[in-house]
Amino acid sequence: MLWTIFVILLVLWLLGWVGFHALGAYIHIVLVLALIVLAIQLFSGRRPVV
Repeated sequence: MLWTIFVILLVLWLLGWVGFHALGAYIHIVLVLALIVLAIQLFSGRRPVV
């Protein structure tokens, strides 16, 4: 699920970077948040079910 959110945010960021320069700063903030969530997911990994 986080990968889906990451891809959607990445696509939105690319659209904003290409087309909407006025909203670019907000989209960059969203991209940074998506990268932070992705990093947390990668470092925490999946926990085994007990």
